[in-house]
Amino acid sequence: MTSFEDFLGKAPSKKAGLTLSDLGFNSYFMGQLALDELDAYTPFRVSEIQRSIVMGLNEKGTRPLRTPHKVSTSTFGVGDWVIADHTDQIVRRLDPKSELKRRAAGTDVSEQIIACNVDILFIVTSCNDDFNLARLERFLALAKDADVTPVILITKVDLCADPQSYIDRAARLLPGLDVLGIDAKDPGASERLSTFFGKGQTIAMVGSSGVGKTTLLNALTGREDATRDIREDDSKGRHTTTYRSLHQTINGAWLVDTPGIRALRLHEKSTGIEQVFDDIVALATQCKFRDCRHETEPGCAILAAIETGELEKERVERWRKLEAEDSRNTETIAENRRRSRAFGKMVKNSIKESDRFKGRDRQDF
Repeated sequence: MTSFEDFLGKAPSKKAGLTLSDLGFNSYFMGQLALDELDAYTPFRVSEIQRSIVMGLNEKGTRPLRTPHKVSTSTFGVGDWVIADHTDQIVRRLDPKSELKRRAAGTDVSEQIIACNVDILFIVTSCNDDFNLARLERFLALAKDADVTPVILITKVDLCADPQSYIDRAARLLPGLDVLGIDAKDPGASERLSTFFGKGQTIAMVGSSGVGKTTLLNALTGREDATRDIREDDSKGRHTTTYRSLHQTINGAWLVDTPGIRALRLHEKSTGIEQVFDDIVALATQCKFRDCRHETEPGCAILAAIETGELEKERVERWRKLEAEDSRNTETIAENRRRSRAFGKMVKNSIKESDRFKGRDRQDF
């Protein structure tokens, strides 16, 4: 029987030059496998998802994987670890150690996986109209929800008269937050960023189109993907990346590139909001009334902090907006679950009633 050591592949494949350890496979994932599974199945890291196609990567290279019957590709995320049988059909998905996800677009309550097994999240914005504190706070909450370390990258500093003002505003969003102002086209940018991660680690990169994500991807991976200019009238970019994909960086780490994201809807009960706004949350516990809405109530600690200049009114408004959205998300999902349970109960009762009448008919006959 195959040992764990053999399974990890101490000798790298001549074809790909990689071991499972190089790909980020570690004891966390190893502990989810039984010894008999080591001989029966092959591990793959999901490197790309395009509608009905899931691409898997291991020490032998990349190949398309078949999903189980009636299992959607949306069940998996780029960066996932899965095991597949000899026909390249996915047998199961291993539990991820981290999962970046958001609510899907529209009125649907379903969630969309952005990336899995990520260690660091690069939140990319630029020194122009794309810079938006509210959106940055959403991305920070996304990272905190997944227990992933966030780093804000502010690009196009070479085109801005006062880039430090952007850096300072972003740095105030969260204590200890790393914020870097960079020129994505500068050859030295990749060296500055590589200090944040090492071999076998995984980084995801999110942000709007046109902020320089593809340029950074090229610098970090040595690729030469095409980039597209932003529109001068509104500083908005054109989509270069159209699907999520995993790429190896020049220092042995892995990077998940994502399509441009401007609107980010947080998923059910985001604990990340409390972490990003922990100072406001702490003040709220000091209000005179437990049900204080922080509007006009007497003894409101948050209003008092705004009056003294301790808190920015605009930041409090952004917090209230996210909290309200989070409550609606939770209520919507809870209501959807209640409807599903009620429908299931109705179907079950209908089946029982039908069986009862069938039994009566048989007796009458």
